[in-house]
Amino acid sequence: MSSRARVLVRLMRVNSLLPVAACGAADSILIERKLTRMKTNSFVRGMALLAALALTLPAFAKPFTKTITFSQAAKVGKSELKSGEYRLEIDGTKATVQKGKQVVAESEGRWEDRSAKSAYDSVLLGENGQVKEVRFAGQARVFVFSE
Repeated sequence: MSSRARVLVRLMRVNSLLPVAACGAADSILIERKLTRMKTNSFVRGMALLAALALTLPAFAKPFTKTITFSQAAKVGKSELKSGEYRLEIDGTKATVQKGKQVVAESEGRWEDRSAKSAYDSVLLGENGQVKEVRFAGQARVFVFSE
């Protein structure tokens, strides 16, 4: 048998559904190495896919929206807000305050975790009515404004 024919027979054995015991010793080693390499490659590709998804999921996260009520005048960023009901939308680190459909204030901030969950929605005001943080009912995390 020519060397080309031997290679074809070996390839047919490797790609066939024959049990490893039906093949020769050299062929079984080839099959085991090929399966191990394929398993490793599949594992590495799967982990790379998971890492890529983990990095892109925050980019597709839905913005957090809540209706808040100010009982007195407040200041968000550089904007002065009168008492009343507003819609707060937090997208990542950017907070936007709307009155109806009009954006009335924007500011940057960050999420922080607290040791206990808040019992109700509340807004913490600092000096001069500056909004420092917003707490949400049933959540241990709060949004802290940078300004």
